[in-house]
Amino acid sequence: MMLGMMKILTNKYWQERYEKGDTGWDMGAPSPPLTAYLDQVEDKNKALLIPGAGHGYELEYALSLGFTNITVLDYAEAPLQAIRNRLAQNECFRLVQSDFFDHQDSYDLILEQTFFCALSPSLRNDYVTHMHRLLKSGGKLVGLLFQFPLTESGPPFGGSATEYLERFEPLFSIQTLETCYNSIPPRQGNELFFIFNKK
Repeated sequence: MMLGMMKILTNKYWQERYEKGDTGWDMGAPSPPLTAYLDQVEDKNKALLIPGAGHGYELEYALSLGFTNITVLDYAEAPLQAIRNRLAQNECFRLVQSDFFDHQDSYDLILEQTFFCALSPSLRNDYVTHMHRLLKSGGKLVGLLFQFPLTESGPPFGGSATEYLERFEPLFSIQTLETCYNSIPPRQGNELFFIFNKK
């Protein structure tokens, strides 16, 4: 199981997925639960990280709201190039091609959208630790986690609210973890919206 999953984490794997157009996770628009949350963020100068951002629809939406300090991180070059082609580079955001676990900076807010579920489940505790490290004091990790049975097939890899609580509670206070009411129809009932505050 481990060997099969480790290939998923390579840059080459993700680059080839984008080059082939094998991007079933791409909705072609920002996720409604995330746009609803961003609508409520009053301080648009918060340092915002969007890891595994893909084609950057949430980036585009945040820019439309006036966010001024956004970092977009992806392992593959192809989605970042697509963002460059679609959006004029400006001082309000930066694009970083890197392994998430190598990224070092600090943020007020991190937006999670189909990134956690794309990682090998063997790295989930590392994800929690690194997210905690990347957040400033008082920072928030906000986004979506899938709720369907975890199997060897993936990505995406599933999980449950019970598992997520066990993994995150040691380092985060759980503000919200609930089934989304505003998921897109194909994901209805399979997404948990969460707000976790750094302890």
